[in-house]
This record gives sequence, C-alpha cells and structure tokens, in this order.
Amino acid sequence: MSIKKEYERWLINAIADDDIVAELKTLNDKEIEDAFYQNLSFGTGGLRGVIGAGTNRMNVYTVAKASQGLANYLNNNFEKPSISIGYDSRIKSDVFAKVAAGVFAANGIDVNIWPVLMPVPTVSFATRYLHTSAGVMITASHNPSKYNGYKVYGADGCQITTEAADLITNEIEKLDIFTDIKNSDFEIGITNGSIKYITDEVYSAYVEEIKNQSVLFGEKVNKDFTIVYSPLNGTGLKPVTRTLKEVGYTNIIVVKEQEQPNGYFPTCPYPNPEIKEAMEFGIEYAKKYNADILLATDPDCDRVGIAVKNKAGEYELLTGNQTGMLLLDYICSQRVKHGKMPTDPVMVKTIVTMDLGEQIASHYDLRTINVLTGFKFIGEQIGKLEKQGKADSYVFGFEESYGYLSGPHVRDKDAVNAALLCCEMAAWYRAQGMTLAQAMDALYEKFGYYRNELKSVVLPGEDGMERMSAILTALRAAPPHTLAGERVTRVRDYLGGLDGLPAGDVLELRTAHVKVIVRPSGTEPKLKLYYSAHARTMAEAAALCAAARRDMSARLGE
Repeated sequence: MSIKKEYERWLINAIADDDIVAELKTLNDKEIEDAFYQNLSFGTGGLRGVIGAGTNRMNVYTVAKASQGLANYLNNNFEKPSISIGYDSRIKSDVFAKVAAGVFAANGIDVNIWPVLMPVPTVSFATRYLHTSAGVMITASHNPSKYNGYKVYGADGCQITTEAADLITNEIEKLDIFTDIKNSDFEIGITNGSIKYITDEVYSAYVEEIKNQSVLFGEKVNKDFTIVYSPLNGTGLKPVTRTLKEVGYTNIIVVKEQEQPNGYFPTCPYPNPEIKEAMEFGIEYAKKYNADILLATDPDCDRVGIAVKNKAGEYELLTGNQTGMLLLDYICSQRVKHGKMPTDPVMVKTIVTMDLGEQIASHYDLRTINVLTGFKFIGEQIGKLEKQGKADSYVFGFEESYGYLSGPHVRDKDAVNAALLCCEMAAWYRAQGMTLAQAMDALYEKFGYYRNELKSVVLPGEDGMERMSAILTALRAAPPHTLAGERVTRVRDYLGGLDGLPAGDVLELRTAHVKVIVRPSGTEPKLKLYYSAHARTMAEAAALCAAARRDMSARLGE
C-alpha cells in the first residue's frame, strides 16, 4: 500500500484519539512521508518512537497493534497467559497502558497493572513476583519528551529474547492496524476483574528486596548526612525517598522544580542524568544545602547519576563508568570484609563499559562476563546462573550508561537499588574521612588512569539510517591503521557473533592504550562512538581520548 493511501485510510479510520485526528489534518507531504514510510519497528526493546499520528509513530493504534501481536504470541505459547503492566510519567503513558490492558483483556489474558506510575524495575519485579507470562512497561526511558515506548519482558522478568521478539514481530505483521485488533474498555475490565490493580503488597515486597541489597551487614555508619535528590519529573520520587527513609536516611532534599511527574520535562529537554544540563538544578541545590551527594534518576527510574564534591570543593558529575567502578569496589570490599562473598562470584558488564571494571573484579577474584550492549544481556546472564543453582554468585552488573544492579530481584537495571547503594557508599566513605571523588582517585592510583567518552552522531529519518549503515560498512571494509598516533593492533567485528556472544552491529578498534567501539543505538537515531584510554596520568589518558576522537571525526567526515 502506498504512503498516500495509508494516510488517507488513517484520515477515515483513526478517530479514537482527538489529537491524532487534528494532527492528520495538518501534515504536509514531507511529514506524511516520515510518519508513514515504515511501521514502527518492534525488537527486543519493544517499540520506541515519536508520539504522533502514523504507522511510524507511538499512538493508541500502534500500541494496540503491538499488544494484539503480543497477545497472539502469549495465547500461542501459554495455557492461561497473564501479564503485568506499568507506565511512567511521559505524555500519554497512562493512556497507552490502558489501551494495552484493554487489548490483552479482550484476548482472554489476565491483566495486572500498577494503579499509579512506577519505575521500570517494578514491572520486572511484578512479572516475577506474580508469575505472569510477560510484562509491559510504557516508557521511552531518558529520551526527550516527544518520545514514548513499549518495553516487553518475558516471564523471567528479563527483556524478551531475540527469538521471542521475532515471533511477536511475525504476529504483529499479520495484523491490519484497524480491522484485526480486539479491544475492550479498561474501566469495564476493572469492574469485571479481567484487569486487576497490582497491590501495595507487591510494592512493599519490592522495597524490602532493595533494602536487602545493603552490604553494610550490620556495620554502623552515620546516616545523618545531606542527600539532594531529583526524580527529573519522572517516577522515582516515591520509591527512592521511601527506601532511603526506611533504612535511616532522613535528611533528603528533593529538587522542587523536578519533583512532580511531568512528561514535558519543563526544566530539562533531555531528562537524562548523563547530560550535565539535566543536573543543573540539582547542583544548585547541592551547593545551597552543602549536600554530601546529589542523586538524579531518569524518568522511568532505571538509571541514576550522581555528583559529589571534588578537591576544589565543586560538585563534579561522575560518569556511569566511574559510579559503576566505585560501586563494584565498594560492594566487593564489603563482602570480603564481612565474609559474604559467594562461591564463584560473578560480575557482568557490557563490552562498551570501561576495562577497569574487569581489573577491579579480578582483584577480588570475581569472574567477569562481558555481554553486548543492553541490560537485557546482563539480565540474561543472571537467569543462566539461576538455572545452574548459582543465582547468589551474581555480585554486580553494570553498563556505562548509568545502569546498575546488585541483586537478582529484578532482571533490568534498577535506579532505586543503585540510589540506595550510592548513598550507603557515600556514608561509609565519609566515615573513613573520604569523599567519593577521593575514593575514585584511589582506584585510579591503584589500577591506572582511565578516561572514557561517548560521542553520539544524530542521524534521523530514513536518510540517517542509510548513512549509519554506510559508515559501518566502510569502517568494516577499511578500518583505520592508526588511532591517537598508535597502531591499531586489533579489530573485532561482532556482526557475525563473537566470543560466544550473539550477532551485534558493533565494531571494536584497539591500540596499545586506546579502545574505540562504534555501534548504532538500538533506541534512538544515533551512531554511538565509545572512546576509552588508559595511561600513567589522567591528563595523558584525556589527550589520547581527544586524539582518537579527532581521528574518528576526520574519518566520518565531520
């Protein structure tokens, strides 16, 4: 079917949402083409796209179609299927969650839905706790406000496998977006019991599991120190503050401008703790109240960023790698000190995460498992350990993009878990007369100085996808011979699978002191370049990173 005919079909049939009706009437030819040139793709991350009218957009129709495809998959593979649903603070997240619930209920699937917005990890937790066949979270994580998404979990609480995603995609592709979807009314479903609200019992059980992740093991630290916290207008406010208060942290100051859920994110166009601009309000609060630590969680509360005072007394944002290294070292040192290190301990990290993590793990006799980018692969490894009867062997997992998990209670990154451990770690180091910045310096002194940087090249639309593909094809055909003045000694291409890992569109270049990884984002129209360098000093490592970045920019024609 042509783009024009599909657009005209939407003009006639897409009448359930007034916003879509109005938008369809205003689209120009170019906007029509972008909105209808493809169906929003479904993968292991589910759906993610710009909110709006069209087959390439997040709207009640694309959500309903995805839900019908998932419902067909569940009915084909489970005798009495059930599902858990959650949603964040984004525009139309609650609407999309109710639409999905109505579709599942119409297909005979028992629906459990959180009654209020909740973080990502609570859906993974509820899926496992309630033993549902799958889970759905309506979120676009840390993307700008115009985005929303549809994240799917398997019965194990982990994001769906490639095989499951392919089967669900096949079901979705069989469907006509207007004529093949079963729908039912959400409120009627609540009344007749086909849709049930998840109870506070489940929420409380989740909080208790988080509290159990403490590694103080009875060791006393002074918890009367100042925490500034920002939920970035997302879902983190209640679970993060509740958890911290229940374990004894009472001096918590919330950033008022970013306290309440708001999908427009008025103070930070990019509600991502990786981005300095998103943290500016928090830093001002930290200065005002002389905070010991600043925490910020992204809208769906699966990522956390922190800032601490440096030598100059200024608040410094730690990178995801730095926070991960600190947490890994703290958790391991506490477990060793208290005799709580499990047999055959394991740390899991992504291949784009800094190599220093593996050094720290080795120091504490942990086995490192490297996985492809995406926390689902970390969750997958926890599941494998569980099947071997070794779930307790999992000590920590993290990725450079601010995602951390210290226990098997969920199978996705968990910013509530990480927020608690960051505060506990800061309190413990303060008891030793150290800040977290000093603790990071101590790690560098011990293991060498590492510098990591991320460069994202935004390439939107169909043309952008083609350019990304062309760049990676050219790099594979003729990788650079040198980077930062050093000879490239190893080229690793994960396209066909490598080291037992599944196939991934990832290319890795290494010299003696520099690593560069290039890959397309799985959730945004971006080409991502990860730079890492190690040297005798931080200045030398930074210089190597900068030189590698210049070399790659020249190669990409920037």
